[in-house]
Amino acid sequence: MVSAKDKKHESLAERGKYAALHDYLQQIEIDVWETTFSEIEMILGFPLPKSARLHRPWWGNQKTNNGHSQAWAWESAGWQISDVDVEREKLIFKRQPINETRKTLDEDFDFEKFWPVHDCGQWPEGLSLRREDMYDERI
Repeated sequence: MVSAKDKKHESLAERGKYAALHDYLQQIEIDVWETTFSEIEMILGFPLPKSARLHRPWWGNQKTNNGHSQAWAWESAGWQISDVDVEREKLIFKRQPINETRKTLDEDFDFEKFWPVHDCGQWPEGLSLRREDMYDERI
């Protein structure tokens, strides 16, 4: 049975920028996938950001609900990054057992962590939302 939290994670991965990678990973039937950055780009249909080629942490697996969209894509599909070689632009994905995937994603989903509320600041002085102030009633 799929929990409501899992459905939310899945929904975020299916709609996101990295949805094509999510879909691809769900369809392959092997447990270890060795690939290249170029192959990932072909699957996505767009180039990876520069940070993916420069910083190993871009490929990090997430441990909480406020991870990165690329990590949502592979983790909600049941995979984790096992090894990354940034210099050679190669990486290894490993399929996670269902209970391991659930353990990672099964925390209470907190939308506030994913999309925090930001203070908009002070209401501008003189701004009014009264109809009389918004519309000229000269008919």
